Amino acid sequence: MVKETYLHDKHVALGAKMVDFAGWHMPVQYSSIIEEHKTVRENVGLFDVSHMGEVFVSGKDATDFLNKIVPQDITKLDYEKAVYCQLPNNNGGLIDDLIIYKLGIEYYLVICNASRIDEDLNWIVRNKRGMNVKIDNQSHNYSLLAIQGPKAIDLIKKMGYDIEDQKSFTIKPAIIDGIKLLASRTGYTGEDGFELLVENEYSEILWDRILSEGQEFGIKPIGLGARDTLRLEAALHLYGNDLDETTTPIEAGLSWSVPKNKQADYNGKAVIMNQIENGIDKKLIGLEMLDRNIARHGYDVYFNNEKVGHITSGCVSPSTGKNIALAYVKNIKEICTGSKIQVMIREKLHDAMVVKRPFVEKRNKVK
Repeated sequence: MVKETYLHDKHVALGAKMVDFAGWHMPVQYSSIIEEHKTVRENVGLFDVSHMGEVFVSGKDATDFLNKIVPQDITKLDYEKAVYCQLPNNNGGLIDDLIIYKLGIEYYLVICNASRIDEDLNWIVRNKRGMNVKIDNQSHNYSLLAIQGPKAIDLIKKMGYDIEDQKSFTIKPAIIDGIKLLASRTGYTGEDGFELLVENEYSEILWDRILSEGQEFGIKPIGLGARDTLRLEAALHLYGNDLDETTTPIEAGLSWSVPKNKQADYNGKAVIMNQIENGIDKKLIGLEMLDRNIARHGYDVYFNNEKVGHITSGCVSPSTGKNIALAYVKNIKEICTGSKIQVMIREKLHDAMVVKRPFVEKRNKVK
């Protein structure tokens, strides 16, 4: 059975094209993906991301427990701060990637990917043996609305939320338009913005108010199509494409999120630390096609007529007009920024160039 978010009927009423995604019936676009993409880059867009999972972790051992299951050092996470991390298995492969927010003393919120909630919970519960910790999956009770774009801050201020002191990757209790919620300055677009966690019963009111108050800023509802092109331009990973249980954070180019001096043990630590010290066999690269062809997920990548990897994500970049992609390839020094490689498309090799990531400048850091 396909699930529906609390805002499902709002999307249908707005004429959205609906698709099945990760077991949910979700809007892929309302107008056009390019128009919605540019709205977020230039003005402000509103996303329903209520399919994401919300798991609250509390109890005397909550900090030690989370520190045991993720590479990030949760003992260093301050109150109302957030951290991006991964949930590795015993081999260092990724069950999921997460954002963990510290809401209080031994009290945390873990945001999971929609397609991985059951797998995450199964793994998390299996790892809590002997620890005083409560795992509370509240995914079905909350909606998550994302306001993203350079004018997001103007809109949120207009709605009565004073965010002058709220930095990137922080979360605070807020009252917006009379509704109590949690406001985090995070997102998945490369733009500044907020993600608002609200109880389901208030989500429709909040959705309507945001669209109404945002008219002067050019707001539009945004579907999953533009969400994907936005995150790919910003070189943000998508679980199931760029991350999976056979890929470690080091191979995925996420070594910046893995502390080198964390003392506590965690699942997969030996494998991950060994890769940091001794190198990896495969690596994630960004590339631009040198012709009009699009490199799609699963296409093979070649270098010097040898198959060296595969495309994980690819699209036409609405911001640059270039055909961009992410790919895993053999970790050889000859494949580096500026190198020419080939992608097999319809049984023919097409040239591409390895380029730095992200593909556009990210503007989501507020210090």
